[in-house]
Amino acid sequence: MTGARPSVHAVVPAGIDDPARPSGGNVYDRRVVSGLTELGWSVVEHALAGPWPDAGAASAHALRSALDDVPDGATVLVDGLVGCAAPMVVSRQARRLRIVVLMHLPLGVHALSRRSAEGALLGRVAGVVATSDWTRTWLVGHYGLDPSRVAVAVPGTDVAPPVATRPAGDRFLCVGAVTPTKGHDLLLDALAGIRDLAWDCRCVGSTEIEPAFVAAIRERAVRTGVADRLELTGPRTGRDLAAAYDAADVLVLPSRAETYGMVVTEALARGLPVIASRVGGVPEAVGRAVDGCVPGVLVPPGDPDALAAALRSWLVDPALRDRKRVAARARRRTLPTWTQTAAAVAAALEGR
Repeated sequence: MTGARPSVHAVVPAGIDDPARPSGGNVYDRRVVSGLTELGWSVVEHALAGPWPDAGAASAHALRSALDDVPDGATVLVDGLVGCAAPMVVSRQARRLRIVVLMHLPLGVHALSRRSAEGALLGRVAGVVATSDWTRTWLVGHYGLDPSRVAVAVPGTDVAPPVATRPAGDRFLCVGAVTPTKGHDLLLDALAGIRDLAWDCRCVGSTEIEPAFVAAIRERAVRTGVADRLELTGPRTGRDLAAAYDAADVLVLPSRAETYGMVVTEALARGLPVIASRVGGVPEAVGRAVDGCVPGVLVPPGDPDALAAALRSWLVDPALRDRKRVAARARRRTLPTWTQTAAAVAAALEGR
């Protein structure tokens, strides 16, 4: 790299390194900031406190102040959960700054009331980075964005040793905050439907975001007779999260909505098969092995009976388990790296 170092101001939510609040978006932001630095970029990070994406006046003021301090003409990468929460604040800076919005999850996917302002903002900024092809397609289709202005930088993965193979395959793992969106109620209903079989299920993720929902899950687990085989561990990061993957036989992701599903590729990076909802960007994350085999099973979203059937088939069919394990280990070798993710973001920042 010759000449001056390329530079970018990165606007991210505060707490992206907080182990009590792990999320795919936080991991992505941190890895991209680190990756850009490793590629030779000068990165100025602006971590903004606030209940993003539910920004109040104080949060919007903090975003306005941060952008006001950025020099004219500078390139700014704004996390969409921040920027799209206060679209007018960002729009006012779109002429003075070269703003690129990083879209983990379009707010308009779940809130129709946000679509007009979010779409208008994304039409004004210099560019958009989507974290999956599904997200890019959604943005282009719903907001009428020029496809050439929407780059894709899918999440990377870290190389990990393949998990040990256990014959029974009866250790389920679900990773994600215990919320309706992640579908733990659907998972519970599915598990109740296979309580005649041997299994245990560990759910790793925050239990503090939707406490009433968590309480209902615990009560239903007792009522359906599976409480002694269902563990809600709370959040895990680093070695503790790696140990949870290593102790599992299959990842179960019953989400009602996902723009990609980083936990899917985290599992596949260890050769761990996946049983997941066929929703959003999940099929893209699951992908296929080089021979075309799917390294898991995809079921219709919101259908606990279909999920129960998939889990039952996994438990009673050794040949199915063997095929999916072989496919998962093959898919493990084709997953994107975080270096590739950072390079894709860098290209978008440079307008390439």
